Amino acid sequence: MKIVKYILPILLFMGVGAWLGKNYWPSTMSSEEESIDSALSISKPVANEHMRTTDSIVYLTDAEQNTINVFESAAPSVCYITTLKNQRRGYYSRDISEIPTGTGSGFVWDNEGHIITNFHVIQGGDKFKVTLADRTSWDATVVGVEPNKDLAVLKIDAPSEQLQPIPIGKSSTLKVGQTVYAIGNPFGLDHSLSTGVISALGREINSIGGRPIRDVIQTDAAINPGNSGGPLLDSGGRLIGVNTMIYSNSGTSAGVGFSIPVDEVNWVVPDLIKYGEVRRPVLGVTLLPVQYAQQWEVNGAMIVNVAPDSGADKAGLKPLEQTRTGEIIFGDIITKVNDVDIKSNDDLYLALEKFAPGDVIKVTFLRNEETKTASVVLGSSARF
Repeated sequence: MKIVKYILPILLFMGVGAWLGKNYWPSTMSSEEESIDSALSISKPVANEHMRTTDSIVYLTDAEQNTINVFESAAPSVCYITTLKNQRRGYYSRDISEIPTGTGSGFVWDNEGHIITNFHVIQGGDKFKVTLADRTSWDATVVGVEPNKDLAVLKIDAPSEQLQPIPIGKSSTLKVGQTVYAIGNPFGLDHSLSTGVISALGREINSIGGRPIRDVIQTDAAINPGNSGGPLLDSGGRLIGVNTMIYSNSGTSAGVGFSIPVDEVNWVVPDLIKYGEVRRPVLGVTLLPVQYAQQWEVNGAMIVNVAPDSGADKAGLKPLEQTRTGEIIFGDIITKVNDVDIKSNDDLYLALEKFAPGDVIKVTFLRNEETKTASVVLGSSARF
């Protein structure tokens, strides 16, 4: 009993001392220990009196949401292309090193691994690498090139599940003022998006092969170095052109951009995949762009230019002319190929697909409202 009598006061004294030490006596912990103890505590942080309340609700307009949707759906189809060139390390050395000589963009054409880009992106290269949106890198081989259209087709052996072909649109129905989107890898950066409008249609630029590319799309969407070969999209996320170059005094996107129309791409690429070159049968003519044909109410395919020494030239077909006073004289308007009616440029292209270079066809056309016919020997699109 005596032991209990002394123990109880001692325990009570120790408990009171511990309580007083925790709440009133100075802490013996180091500043580091105090910071750790503070970090582990679950007490709420003290609010700064200048802190503003944030609005957690995201406000997006319909136009903004559509832009986001276009980018997120198309970006997986866009890839980054690196061009390498073999170079000896020294005059007496047999060692070969790979030197990067250029970069650009491209996009997935199909599930077989075909990649579309500009010819000038791969020009002069010995080896090519394609980096997909998932950051995997693949060695690529050249399937075919068309310098006169500034187009090239590469192929990679990536599994089909890693390939997302880009949706294809039409360029013949485009209107000036339409919203467009350019996706690429400018300056070697990750996917970047720029927006703008179609500034003009039916432009003409010189290709890397020295020949003109007609019916080119002009846009004010920023096309920076590295964007070449990337897609130009409409508001539905469909391919309407391949970005090929910019025109400005500084070499930056301060000027205007140009894109090869998708109708031209969709005409060239299948030949490059099948033959390695373009081998379509052609008359050797340039046709009036669809936009002007509709405006002038042309029922057929009007000729605006005839290539020298072509089948059309030898058959005597005449192009559009403009007098010194500015008067426009219509060119011959093709209305039939053999027995097939021609009401538009597309009708003529489809009719010619049934033939081969060297075939002779009968062309019916209007000249000064008078119906005429001529026999034309088809040439190869590799020449004209």
